[in-house]
Amino acid sequence: MAELEPGTELTAFSSPNAVPTEWSRARATLAKAELYWLSTVRPDGRPHVTPLLGVWLEGALYFCTGPDERKAKNLRENHHCVVTTGHNTLEGLDIVIEGTAETVSDDAELVRVADTYESKYGSHFAAPRGTWAGLGDAIRRSEALVYRVTPVTGFGFGKGELFSETRWRF
Repeated sequence: MAELEPGTELTAFSSPNAVPTEWSRARATLAKAELYWLSTVRPDGRPHVTPLLGVWLEGALYFCTGPDERKAKNLRENHHCVVTTGHNTLEGLDIVIEGTAETVSDDAELVRVADTYESKYGSHFAAPRGTWAGLGDAIRRSEALVYRVTPVTGFGFGKGELFSETRWRF
């Protein structure tokens, strides 16, 4: 599946002489991030934010959860969500992806997701003592609830000598 190339613009909240962050850099940042933050909305309208593991694959962010966890309950009611990752410093690049979470049930797609998780997180997924041992196999067997978040809009917040705010529209 070919990834979409978004339209890119530098917003007015950027430093003079700043340039937009290229989508290729943002995509690389999304792919290598160890941790992401998922923001969803509870049925009563209150926000919910939680850290999670995930993988960037074929133009989307994938994550998994249990069907009774708060994020799954929220996404059953409202599929819109925001995924963020970045640095807790004034250097680097922070990424915000707005999109819609869809459950994944295609066997071939689940295999690719499981393989990517295991490749990315390595020993954390290795049996018998890894933190998430067996999760890859559970994904392959459709025993884990897997979501795909395809970006609709993204923001890149470049920090350092120059500050830039880039908007990507997909």
